[in-house]
Amino acid sequence: MMNNQVNSSVADTDLEEIRTAVASQCGRFDDAYWLAKDTEGGFPGDFYRAIADAGWLGICMPPAFGGSGLGMRHAATLVQTIAASGAGMSGASAIHMNVFGLQPVVVFGSPEQQARMLPPLIAGRERACFAVTEPSVGLDTTRVKTRAVREGDYYVVHGQKVWISTAQVAEKMLLLARTKPIEECARPQHGLSLFYTTLDRARVDVREIHKMGRAAVDSNELFIDGLRIPLEDRIGEEGRGFEYILHGMNPERILIAAEAIGLGRAALGKAVQYAKERVVFNRPIGMNQAIQHPLAERWMALEAADLMVQRAASLYDLGQECGAQANAAKFLGAEAGYQACLTAVMTHGGFGYAKEYHVERYLRESLIPRIAPISPQMIQCFIAEKVLGLPKSY
Repeated sequence: MMNNQVNSSVADTDLEEIRTAVASQCGRFDDAYWLAKDTEGGFPGDFYRAIADAGWLGICMPPAFGGSGLGMRHAATLVQTIAASGAGMSGASAIHMNVFGLQPVVVFGSPEQQARMLPPLIAGRERACFAVTEPSVGLDTTRVKTRAVREGDYYVVHGQKVWISTAQVAEKMLLLARTKPIEECARPQHGLSLFYTTLDRARVDVREIHKMGRAAVDSNELFIDGLRIPLEDRIGEEGRGFEYILHGMNPERILIAAEAIGLGRAALGKAVQYAKERVVFNRPIGMNQAIQHPLAERWMALEAADLMVQRAASLYDLGQECGAQANAAKFLGAEAGYQACLTAVMTHGGFGYAKEYHVERYLRESLIPRIAPISPQMIQCFIAEKVLGLPKSY
């Protein structure tokens, strides 16, 4: 890539070229950097800036607005490489929303909205958060209770959101709210509208949730009290927001899967190196099959999951239905990543519990893609119903 920038004129950019260039950028942020972020917290702004300045945030956004116009396979390679560098979910989550989050604007936004909303996000001048999940709703998104009532040229919003990443530092948010009471709708998914608007902290109380891992990227509760959203910040038609938000769900699953696999590869790399160097009973522990076999199995599982990521991403890029493959990729990638991280800790023995060896941090972060944005059990239900034709179980 010329000048380490994304070449937006080449739609089939070689994935290995992306991997090499991104790994070079990530090399500036070593294990010590991410250990400090995990210990002290605070958004990794210098890392975010480096990725933005290299042109990666707009990897699958339209070239007309400063993006690269590449596909989901390229985006998956980007985030996977970041996670595999040792940045883990902390590094990947720092840019995650910028990479896929505004696909509803790309697909359903007006030309004016695209020209206004996309360039600042692509350039890294603005950060956005994804405000959909609510505490009393969980995965049943059609039951969102946050209410947006139109008053002239504005909507006035009241409600609550939870597990909203990067809200401490974001300037914008993609917000799903109900504009028509559910009891007045023919179907629960009707009456929801999508907005991309300024996160006005005078009207939105952002409270950080202190959590097990990924301290570098904040998670939050949002309490929205009288937020005024201009009419021009509504994406598409009123009442069709659920339909629009679905457009971003398959890409999110694909990218989360890629990140989990990258994290697993980082952990596997640490474990293999340790197994070569650690000597017990006058021989490296890596000579023992009890150490070798789990590591070999983890490599195979990560490779197999990555094939499903590539399959799902390819279907998405071709404009074909990919819901089953995207969900399967998320399930398999999250499981393979978690098992690789767990095996890495066990390979290190007692030292695996020590922060200085980094694998305990990877293990804590590996739970994120298992839980979010959808549980493994719900994916199993989806596959059973939609692919195997079994009765709905929930």
